[in-house]
Amino acid sequence: MLVPASVVFVKPAARVDLRNHFNWWAYVPGADWQHPRGPASSIAGMDDHPVVHVGYDDAEAFARWAGKQLPTEAEWEFAARGGLQSSDYAWGDELDPDGKQMANYWQGEFPIENLASDGYEFTSPVGSFPPNGWGLFDMIGNVWEWNTD
Repeated sequence: MLVPASVVFVKPAARVDLRNHFNWWAYVPGADWQHPRGPASSIAGMDDHPVVHVGYDDAEAFARWAGKQLPTEAEWEFAARGGLQSSDYAWGDELDPDGKQMANYWQGEFPIENLASDGYEFTSPVGSFPPNGWGLFDMIGNVWEWNTD
């Protein structure tokens, strides 16, 4: 068991009990940031996608190396909202204004059917969607982010 590994999303073939996350997350030896879906996968051609399978300590070390620090959850949300205070979404009150997807997120019945209405089954290239009110891209959707709390 002492091999590099990570948990990988595996789409179930049929409806599952949503109270048990083990129904769609699998521990995969050999999965890491260079092999996001397991040892046979690669990040070739994904230079413009966000990195995945990064642990908290690694994210914190990278921030320190860059002379920065990870934000708190409140700081992240403040930045993600781009100046909007009480809207339902970081871009306004409609999920898909004028039928336009504003972020990469699951569309369809989770976890068995992702309609990929936004054009992406997994991660999307950085900058695929409009920036928020402060010009920040991809603050909502795509991948999970680390914060200090």
